[in-house]
Amino acid sequence: MNRVAPPFTTQAKVSGTDGTELPRRNFLRNFGLGLGSVAFGDLLLQDACAREQGRTPGPSKPALAKQVIFLFMQGGPSHLETFDPKPAMQKYDGQLLPESLRDYDLAQINTADAKIMAPIFPFKKHGESGLEVSSIFPQIARHADKLAVIRSCYHELFVHGSALTMMHSGTRLMAHPSVGSWVVYGLGSETDNLPAYIAMTDGIFRNGTTTFASGFLPAVYQGTYLRAEGVPIQNLQRPPGLDAPQQRLLLDQINHWNRRHRDAASGDSRLDARIANYELAFRMQSAAPELIDLSQETEATRKLYGLEHESSKPFGKMCLMARRMVERGVRYVHLVSNGWDAHSNCQENHLQGGNKVDQPIAGLLSDLQRRGLLDSTLLVWLGEFGRTPIVQGKNGRDHHPYGFSAWMAGGGIQGGRVFGATDDFGFHAVEDKVHVNDLHATMLSLLGLDHQQLTYLFEGRRHRLTDVGGDNDLSSRLTG
Repeated sequence: MNRVAPPFTTQAKVSGTDGTELPRRNFLRNFGLGLGSVAFGDLLLQDACAREQGRTPGPSKPALAKQVIFLFMQGGPSHLETFDPKPAMQKYDGQLLPESLRDYDLAQINTADAKIMAPIFPFKKHGESGLEVSSIFPQIARHADKLAVIRSCYHELFVHGSALTMMHSGTRLMAHPSVGSWVVYGLGSETDNLPAYIAMTDGIFRNGTTTFASGFLPAVYQGTYLRAEGVPIQNLQRPPGLDAPQQRLLLDQINHWNRRHRDAASGDSRLDARIANYELAFRMQSAAPELIDLSQETEATRKLYGLEHESSKPFGKMCLMARRMVERGVRYVHLVSNGWDAHSNCQENHLQGGNKVDQPIAGLLSDLQRRGLLDSTLLVWLGEFGRTPIVQGKNGRDHHPYGFSAWMAGGGIQGGRVFGATDDFGFHAVEDKVHVNDLHATMLSLLGLDHQQLTYLFEGRRHRLTDVGGDNDLSSRLTG
């Protein structure tokens, strides 16, 4: 006869290893205090992978990269002030756009009567490749020969919310899995003691937790939010008066209840996620403090990431922690820099943005290279769109999805090259156009995943990150 443990009554007690008894209320209170706040998506991948609808885990073709650091400039950095030089625009400064460009939707201004604003910052050639980079990124420019710049990114969404959803999930529709969730679903985890997918921001996630959500994928694939300032992970420490063996006993009983609940409610992946969540949180009590303890780093390393300057310290800490994460096997790291939404005074806005991220990103590139991690780590830099070539308000620029820039480095990328182009005004991507779906297909391909084969059956349809797009996979050209 099958037997199950009887449910606890309100008077039930749990015995600790020292013979002491804990009332159930204390059991739950102590357990909740210690493990209650680690986000869904902290993975029980071995079991989950075995159940995933016939999916074969792991790369479907040779992988050049094993991990990803996604450097996202939230708000939309101007391609004209970063990686897409347009010196010829100077002679059109203050004039109307050509008639062919005056009938396009933008977020806040009308293309019919707005005036052209020439690029604000000078560009210079850098490295052996002569790659042109704006003066707001003097330190990143030192790594020009590592960067493959894509100047022809585009989509059709000019509002932050929908554009962010597109960039993070490959569709304008809400409740779809984020890129990181797809990657971890396809490749699994390389660490038992840390989440496979971690997200950080120096401000806010404008779209909230949907930025790193698992959508309709099982909840174990959701990202974990790690705070850049203050306490990185809330309520992770063991409560006073509870030793490790006692906590292990509590965890085993809680998971027993969760498994009974799961078996009675088959199909609810949140219950698997809850069990995985508690187990990982228990292991993270020793691994996480070591991860976030930057005092272990030398003064030279801290300076490399710009931690001595107030402007670059927040994002610098995030980049340094990202390096420590990939060292420890975290598969996908999502870093968000806020403040790039330059509707007015684009010059001051982008100078501030450059000061925040230039040294940290340059330091990350240097540090990964010297530690032998750059070849296996793919770095991707971009925002949700670019900025208009026409002025808004007092020397600002509106949102511009029709042509903007991104770059990739590491992960087998052959740097010092430019792919694609926008027209003479930086308005349209016109050469070798790269839709967001193409960008995602390229990322997956570099990780050894075929974007057409990485699918998940949901509501009768096999979904994929790239939806029905992704035909312009750049991976072979970026690495060849």
